[in-house]
Amino acid sequence: MSCLWPDETRPLSTVLWISPSRDSGFYNLPLFSQLAVRSFHRKHKHRMAQAPVSCDCFVSLPPGSRDDQVIFGKNSDRPRDEVQEVVYHPAASHPPGSTLECTYIQIPQVEKTYAVVLSKPAWLWGAEMGANDQGVCIGNEAVWTREPVVPGEALLGMDLVRLGLERGDSAWVALTVITGLLEQHGQGGQCKEDPEPFSYHNTFLLVDRNEAWVLETAGRLWVAQKISEGVKNISNQLTIQTEISAEHPELRSVAKAQGWWDGQGEFNFSHVFSPENPPARMELAKKRYNGGTELLQQHDGTVTAEVMMSILRDKPSGICMDSGGFRTTGSMVSVLPRDTSLPCIHFFTATPDPSRSIFKPFIFSDCPTPVLRVVSPQFGPNDPVRKQPRFQGRVDRRHDLYKAHQVALSIMETKPNEGLAVYDILRDLESQCLSEISAMLGGEIPGDELGDLFFDCVDTEIKFYQ
Repeated sequence: MSCLWPDETRPLSTVLWISPSRDSGFYNLPLFSQLAVRSFHRKHKHRMAQAPVSCDCFVSLPPGSRDDQVIFGKNSDRPRDEVQEVVYHPAASHPPGSTLECTYIQIPQVEKTYAVVLSKPAWLWGAEMGANDQGVCIGNEAVWTREPVVPGEALLGMDLVRLGLERGDSAWVALTVITGLLEQHGQGGQCKEDPEPFSYHNTFLLVDRNEAWVLETAGRLWVAQKISEGVKNISNQLTIQTEISAEHPELRSVAKAQGWWDGQGEFNFSHVFSPENPPARMELAKKRYNGGTELLQQHDGTVTAEVMMSILRDKPSGICMDSGGFRTTGSMVSVLPRDTSLPCIHFFTATPDPSRSIFKPFIFSDCPTPVLRVVSPQFGPNDPVRKQPRFQGRVDRRHDLYKAHQVALSIMETKPNEGLAVYDILRDLESQCLSEISAMLGGEIPGDELGDLFFDCVDTEIKFYQ
């Protein structure tokens, strides 16, 4: 692909660093050096006193999307100092009988895994969100139900996200992978890098080029709803009521045996399995869920990648959040064209707060350039997560882009004019990149030289921060 300046003829892969000053000829830089940070001057200094603590996932399928595309988006809201990295793992073959080390437990490995790109808390094996080279995207949310969270270590919901992506070539196959592993190994374990207990069950949004599935779980039980068109979002709520497309074979019998359902009339999963006294964060998250639904409905029929990014950046709804020790630590937007001859485009921030970060595009290719500057340091067996008892210490997991972004935020606070100028440049680059990708997907320009796109954008962003 050739993302170009209006007055340049160099493709994106030739982007060079030039000091961002008018005297240095900054405005003659190649296009990807001009990404802007315009909305930084609109940053919200207020914090909602009791902002809901949750994640939010969104999907738009035609006719909800403006174009013949499926659009996926997620904000990952986690402990505010947690570092989220973006990692790529190529497709691989594995010897029969081999095992796989997940965050806490080992499980049997499969013979073939797909290539994946993941946005993940740096301390664990699984992922908050990601995509594979088959055009599948998955994100998860924390949820609490009438089924108790079983103590002990099992598969985290984030492990299940990664496993679904590595093993599923469609949203439905990924769903069957997750539910099969859930029934075999269960879900549970510490969900944050801290000795204070914090564990939950999970809901998932699984998306491919043709359809989406909402998967909601309660322990080893589960229920799923197929979404074939329009817009849908999930948060820390059980949202599936009577529109059930698939379910665990013992779901209703368990509910009846527990006295949660009398066996009469329609089975409403949300009503039957929602806890009688839900945690405060579930109640608070209703505002975000409702706000996300309203934003999607406002754009129903016109959703694009840009629209999805604006939803993830929305502060008034609480979707872009920073409160109560939690904040949005990573964000993702994916464009999945229905036309399988076109590539899927996956945008990641790799830095906190999308209202103060930029989305950078990743496209699967045969030989992608490693982007080590968004990968956190590794600590091997000395990692406090691996040592027993776990979480007795902390290590510095910041990757290069995270560090540079932190410095830039500090400059924005102490030297707002300088900081805003850089952010304006970066947001302009993001905007122009989106326009070029849209033109490429529309057949207006050729789509070559895509493999290094994410590398070039990360490298350019760091140089501007410096």
